Amino acid sequence: MVFHNFAELKASLGQQKRRTAAVVCAHDETTLKAVEQCRDQVDAVLIGDGKKIRALTDLPCEIIPEEDMLTAAHKGVELIREGRADFLVKGKLDTSLILKAVVNKEHGLRTGRLMSHLAFLELPGCDRLVVLTDSGMVIRPTLDQKKEILLNAVETLRRMGYEEPMVGLLAAVEKVNPQMPETLDAAELTRLNREGELPGCYVEGPLSYDILMSPESAEKKGYASRIVGNADILMVGDMATGNILGKALTVTAKGRMAGIIVGAGAPVALTSRGSKLEEKVNSILLAAAGCR
Repeated sequence: MVFHNFAELKASLGQQKRRTAAVVCAHDETTLKAVEQCRDQVDAVLIGDGKKIRALTDLPCEIIPEEDMLTAAHKGVELIREGRADFLVKGKLDTSLILKAVVNKEHGLRTGRLMSHLAFLELPGCDRLVVLTDSGMVIRPTLDQKKEILLNAVETLRRMGYEEPMVGLLAAVEKVNPQMPETLDAAELTRLNREGELPGCYVEGPLSYDILMSPESAEKKGYASRIVGNADILMVGDMATGNILGKALTVTAKGRMAGIIVGAGAPVALTSRGSKLEEKVNSILLAAAGCR
């Protein structure tokens, strides 16, 4: 299966096990509105300044009073470990604090797997949701780290119902160039996939964005492959490339985006404090869909 848009993703949650979000520092109006819009799909426990939460919402959710941000983050992680919640939602606190609680060696959600960011994009003119990774966590990943980033994305999509996610490895060119390290890594990841060391997906690269996304461009350049126009995952060589591409697709091309952190013991719906309501809603839905 393939999700064509966020509306399809939302509808699919009605056919899955109902999940519970631990909302950290929930005393934020936009975050609470997002939780309210997801009430038909997701339950929630609200952690934060109790008085502010009650003043902002009348949601029939359990409220755990905690004004200290880091303590609230640890409490959210504790709920996951106890089985009282399935994923985390970032409210009114710095990203570094919620991640600090997640990676805590004694009481966190570490799995031994590298954590990475998945940006899901609904793009004008594209017939499917496209996942961009990693645009928010690993600055300059090594080849081994790229393997984990790729597997994080593939495993998340497979939990969402994708049978064989198609992964395009982005570069400026389609040929291996020793002066362009990302092309060397792309060729190696492709080889590992063909030899069965990166299972459950189809991987191809290096590929330029226009060839990967546009059958017309691929035809003009004489490139034929089943991944052309059908990529589920766009994997970049470094965080800066992913960040710039993601912002270009949303700010200029008017794409709609949602983001989650994966690789820990539970997904984290993580958006900036200035994110629009729609992005927060879709990120919560994505985290629910990506639970183990």
